[in-house]
Amino acid sequence: MNLDPRKLVVEFLGTLVLVVIAVGVATETFGFKLFGLSYAAGVAATALAFGLVLVALVYAIGPISGCHVNPAVTLGFIART
Repeated sequence: MNLDPRKLVVEFLGTLVLVVIAVGVATETFGFKLFGLSYAAGVAATALAFGLVLVALVYAIGPISGCHVNPAVTLGFIART
């Protein structure tokens, strides 16, 4: 079994960035009722946050680890090897 600790650290950091930024935008928008006059603007902001964070992560950590940014998928790949 060839576990590269660098890949695991990068996957952890990628998941952390996704949760902090994208889920943070969703929480700020809907959790605290900050959508203002338009509910659709909050939906669009949340969708853009998730999409843009994932694109940035794919370019940043994709070549290192494959950019799963899902702990269940990462553990599945570890168990497979």
